[in-house]
Amino acid sequence: MHINNTTRLQLSLMTLDDSALLFELDQDERVMHFLNGGNKTTQQQIDTVMIPRLAQYLNPDKGWGLWKVHALNCIENDKHGLSGQYLGWVLVRPMHFFTDIQQHDLELGWRFKYVSWGKGYATEAAQAVMEVVSAIDEVTHISALAVEDNLASIAIMRKLGMTFQHKSIHKDPLGDTEAVFYQKAV
Repeated sequence: MHINNTTRLQLSLMTLDDSALLFELDQDERVMHFLNGGNKTTQQQIDTVMIPRLAQYLNPDKGWGLWKVHALNCIENDKHGLSGQYLGWVLVRPMHFFTDIQQHDLELGWRFKYVSWGKGYATEAAQAVMEVVSAIDEVTHISALAVEDNLASIAIMRKLGMTFQHKSIHKDPLGDTEAVFYQKAV
């Protein structure tokens, strides 16, 4: 599966060899704040947890995985000093992948460097990814979740056309979290 560049961004599917990019992104406490209270991810955690998890759901034909996002060389990105930089990623996998796989409902998620926050990059990248993966016949819904205090992520969900569904515990082998769930029918 291929996702075309947007006006400011290049998107490509991460491979299992991209652990350095995952590590780089997770070294900012602000990026990690709503995920684990601001704790930086170690390289060992990347190698023993994140990469094996990615390997379980990575499916290039269906667009499942982490779509790495780089800023293109353009005037808009130059003015922010971001041209050519790795900015973050957009996640695509079946909702509840590790507990109750729902292949018709795809989960979108995102994690971006602090320097890119507030500039619309996460929304732009997530929109581009959503448009492509939601075109697959068996996909009926696109969903996302966040802790209730993560107002920036919730704003992205709304910009993507998702609406609030419920607040509940998100079950994950790495730990359960109380979250708000948003969804869009496609």
